[in-house]
Amino acid sequence: MSLHDIRMLLMDVDGVLTNGQLIFDADGRELKAFSAYDGLGLALARRVGLICGIITARTSSVVAHRAAELKLPELHQGAHDKLAVFEEVCRKHQLKTSEAAFIGDDWTDLPVLRRAGFAACPANAVAEVRACAHFVTPRSGGHGAVRDLIELILKAQGRWEEAVRGYST
Repeated sequence: MSLHDIRMLLMDVDGVLTNGQLIFDADGRELKAFSAYDGLGLALARRVGLICGIITARTSSVVAHRAAELKLPELHQGAHDKLAVFEEVCRKHQLKTSEAAFIGDDWTDLPVLRRAGFAACPANAVAEVRACAHFVTPRSGGHGAVRDLIELILKAQGRWEEAVRGYST
């Protein structure tokens, strides 16, 4: 496991990009809250060529909208076999699974976390996920956990300054 080898970051949604709550309005429309920290982190990752995407078991128009807004090249919803999708995405981009990081928070993410080159989880992930992760983010899901992972990867690769160039004075 080496952060230097990571070329792709894939992630779960509920509990990772969101706080894990499922909120519905009176008409049954789903609502989700996403962190702007994660959004900028994903933009910075894209800026230096890190492939980013989502693999989630649920299907949501809200997630599709957020993925489009973030210009994520990979969005896989309704993925009940996340490991198969993860391996397929790696093949599509001609990457070894060791070149992909994955961040997840619950039991359904364990097969991918065990296969990924770098496994991460938010601070509030279930104990079994925290136990198998290479990195537990300081922040909880929906509160910048993905950003924490992106900063870790880009700093380890010496690409953080390139990613943030133009943002600082």
